[in-house]
Amino acid sequence: MVSPAVAHAAEPLEYVALGDSSAAGPLILPQIDLPCTRSGVNYPHVAAAKLGAKLTDVTCSGAVIPDFSGRQFGFVPPQYNALKSTTDLVTVAIGGNDTGLVAAALSCINVFPAPAGISCKARYTAGGRDQLADRITATAPAFGQALDRIRALAPNARILVTGYGTYIRPGGCYPQIPVWPVDADYLQATVDRLNAMLAAQSAAHGATYVDLRKPSIGHDACAPIGQRWLEGLVPTSDAAPLHPSRAGMAAFGNLVAAAAS
Repeated sequence: MVSPAVAHAAEPLEYVALGDSSAAGPLILPQIDLPCTRSGVNYPHVAAAKLGAKLTDVTCSGAVIPDFSGRQFGFVPPQYNALKSTTDLVTVAIGGNDTGLVAAALSCINVFPAPAGISCKARYTAGGRDQLADRITATAPAFGQALDRIRALAPNARILVTGYGTYIRPGGCYPQIPVWPVDADYLQATVDRLNAMLAAQSAAHGATYVDLRKPSIGHDACAPIGQRWLEGLVPTSDAAPLHPSRAGMAAFGNLVAAAAS
């Protein structure tokens, strides 16, 4: 049963999904929006079906926080445009592109085992400062402001912020995923740092944080093919590298629906 706080009596729940590719579902069939590579079975669609909600999905691959208010690719309307006073529920998935995590992960690839290469952890933490940690800290105020803007545009909505999952297990699984153990741990620790920032900003700005990290333990890119919720560098299903799989979207959609109920 949907809470009265997020539903109008005798009317379907009005649900707006904002965010980046972690919610959009690039390459997962069917693709229903090619500029944004948005899937018709991404977690917003799964959650909407569970909730019996009317969904407006404006998630878009590659999105950063400024795309909420600006035109992504120069022509995709601002995601904020989907918000209304009648909106009951909003999900937000953002931050990975703002902090450069996908590019960082790709830079950690080492075809040969150590020491025949360069550790990305060593590179990003050279000089005693963690560049990715600094980017996450710098992104926090903009994310908090985005939550405030969502609240202003959809004053009656419940806002759920979804984090990022467990992409790789402790120590990684070299060479299945060609990232050295030290770098695998650094990358997941960085994702965890981003999640902690999203959770803290959610609490400070009246949103509810939905943890996807703990439920996805054991379903990372190192897991057997049939158990993966997140794909590795070479996807084994119709999903983009380093993104949720179809199974992952189904699981995350169920978690979001449960949080909204």
